[in-house]
Amino acid sequence: MKLIQEYFPDLSGHQILQFQQLEDLYKEWNLKINVVSRKDIDELYLRHVLHSLAIAKVLRFLPGSAILDVGTGGGFPGIPLAILHPESQFHLVDSIAKKLKVVDDVAQCIGLTNIRTTHSRVEAIDEQFDFIVSRAVTAMPAFVKWVKGKIAKEQRHDLKNGILYLKGGDLSEELEPYKTATIYNLSDYFKEAFFETKKVVHLPLKYRG
Repeated sequence: MKLIQEYFPDLSGHQILQFQQLEDLYKEWNLKINVVSRKDIDELYLRHVLHSLAIAKVLRFLPGSAILDVGTGGGFPGIPLAILHPESQFHLVDSIAKKLKVVDDVAQCIGLTNIRTTHSRVEAIDEQFDFIVSRAVTAMPAFVKWVKGKIAKEQRHDLKNGILYLKGGDLSEELEPYKTATIYNLSDYFKEAFFETKKVVHLPLKYRG
């Protein structure tokens, strides 16, 4: 939790309390469902919460923004980003219902009112969003196909509407078709060794009405 406050010193007391509650909630749920891998649960704030918040080092969402979290699993990156951006709306989607049960419970327990969840494949979501976020659920070409037609027309941010994707390793081959993609190295924002090979990829997508 100290890590979160170190890198995001402008949190309100309410946000700090919400972040603090995450550890016990996820540890309790992890005894019933393997939401977070066993080796990661003791490093929840580093490997999941702070990793999710890396997107906010690249871009802070403006009030009124609509964000889609694809393949959210236990709520990452959606829940940490929703805590950080209480005036934005987050739609968390996953094809595994029991994981969304965890997300709904965590959100209710910490009083997080700006998220909603849908048990569905993302292709079935018929809405448009300013940004689509995810943590390495598939290779970028497949992901782009999944989210086609889901980007809003109105531009409100300094970065163009599109995908903000948490990935690791060498992405040169995977991103070769996408000349407009920008890679942000997380080692530029965080000093911990965990982030050495981690990145946020921003890929602008055109509005398709």
